[in-house]
Amino acid sequence: MHGFPYHNDPMLAFAAEGACKPGGAFIYLSATPPQDMQREVRRGRLAHARVPVRFHGFPLPVPKHLKMPPVGECLKRGRLPVKLVRALKQSLERKAQIFLFVARIAQINRLLQLLRRALPGIVIEGTSSQDPGRVDKVAAFRRREISLLVTTTILERGVTVPRSDVFVLDADNRLFDEASLVQMAGRAGRSKDDPRGRVVFASRQWDRSQRGACAQIRTMNRIARKKGYLNKEATVQ
Repeated sequence: MHGFPYHNDPMLAFAAEGACKPGGAFIYLSATPPQDMQREVRRGRLAHARVPVRFHGFPLPVPKHLKMPPVGECLKRGRLPVKLVRALKQSLERKAQIFLFVARIAQINRLLQLLRRALPGIVIEGTSSQDPGRVDKVAAFRRREISLLVTTTILERGVTVPRSDVFVLDADNRLFDEASLVQMAGRAGRSKDDPRGRVVFASRQWDRSQRGACAQIRTMNRIARKKGYLNKEATVQ
């Protein structure tokens, strides 16, 4: 097991291969197995155990699509789409904290200006791999001192905030593949006190990666329902 994303990291895979004793075995634990591994499972060539539900027995939140221009265009115009602001306010009204993922670090500061103008009185911060204060900001976000955190995919995994919603801007960007979209969506609905959460993929195009991410999540929910893993309150909804 490791504490770093294995996906798209050939160096980590090489190190793992070298660390395995002759005749040893690899056990992969992943919420987003790569396509070649999924094909091996479907063909019956790879033994596996599938866990399609979280501990609280509620289905995984399925992302909704919000059509909007690219972030770059919004920054040029100096305003955010009304539909996006309305959706963010809905999350804030239900006292959720918001992960707002963007594709480019360079857009974060200017996006913060537009968000603070559109949502006055709300504590909004941004962070990335280049931010020396990111650890403190994530801690403040966990303590509910920050309501909306603009971030890159550095927070797509390993961070759990009990009552959170997820927005992915430019979800059709080529930097966001199916696996990363599933990981980002997975920040919502993790707590037994707020198991449903909300996930929004905001983009101009509804592309293959977004469709694939939604299909993966729906498949897990379908299996959980079929196996009887969902609790009674969840199945009533």
